[in-house]
Amino acid sequence: MIFVISFCLQHEQGRFLCFDHLTFWVGNAKQAASYYCNKLGFEPVAYQGLETGSREVVSHVVKQGKIIYVFSSALNPGNKEMGDHLVKHGDGVKDIAFTVEDCDFLVQKARARGAVIIKEPYTLEDKYGKVRLAVLQTYGDTTHTFVERTGYSGLFLPGFHPPLFKDPLLDKLPSGNLDFIDHVVGNQPDDEMVSAVEWYQRNLLFHRFWSVDDKQLQTEFSALRSIVVANYEETVKMPINEPAMGKRKSQIQEYVEYYGGPGVQHIAMNTSDIITTVWQLKHPAYLCNRLSYNSSLTVMLITLFADPNTQSTYTYGFPYFFMCCMFVFWFCFFYI
Repeated sequence: MIFVISFCLQHEQGRFLCFDHLTFWVGNAKQAASYYCNKLGFEPVAYQGLETGSREVVSHVVKQGKIIYVFSSALNPGNKEMGDHLVKHGDGVKDIAFTVEDCDFLVQKARARGAVIIKEPYTLEDKYGKVRLAVLQTYGDTTHTFVERTGYSGLFLPGFHPPLFKDPLLDKLPSGNLDFIDHVVGNQPDDEMVSAVEWYQRNLLFHRFWSVDDKQLQTEFSALRSIVVANYEETVKMPINEPAMGKRKSQIQEYVEYYGGPGVQHIAMNTSDIITTVWQLKHPAYLCNRLSYNSSLTVMLITLFADPNTQSTYTYGFPYFFMCCMFVFWFCFFYI
């Protein structure tokens, strides 16, 4: 049965504002970032690597609307933490970061309720200001970073610089029209959904926003159970899924097996015009080529109909000009 529980607790001080960014640990950060820019309409916004003084990890940051993704790879073969993560999971989301107010207080309360703190609150600083961060362990090998960026005016975080290179093709591609992260789904093994949900309720004071069981969410062959947790303002939503019995293996169970345990299965991104967004993302080359072709066609028509001495389109007579315009209209309508 589907139900909504409106009762929720508010923090005494501090709060979770929204998703700040998601960090992917991948084998090739530059290539992964390029894919999101070329295929999904993101723009490169920041970089951290050897050229900026980072000797262990390289990170490419891309952005669209309020969505920020960070793609990170190890620079050295001896990076055991990132290497083991890639061997176990492959490319995937390592960290889900929240923009928060009063990072220290939220971490203190989470610790008191039993949360595992991976990194105690610390400060990053550059000429653009200060950012306060902390890292907590959540389900599987996934973490949450709390980001308090009050007054910070830099590109992303201290230590990041403008991208070293921007593909000139990106300016010719259509926008993805993606606005913000709507929700981030975490898949769990069987019978571990409730314990993951309770972690958010207990440690972050998130509440149950919505839930569904396998009686409602099923197909002929597959089924799942899901509980969505949200912050007090309901600007952060985290569906937690687990598999349910069906004629065949649940897609949730398949994910858990292929990923090597619980993790982020998908990220939902909000758009105000889903039809246009999907069409543009499926046909970027068409739009780019059409723009280029139409521009060339305009130049060709001007050259064809302009008198070499007077640059007048009326030298060869209006009827010819009209007929050619009709031909262009017909060709564009049926073939473009």
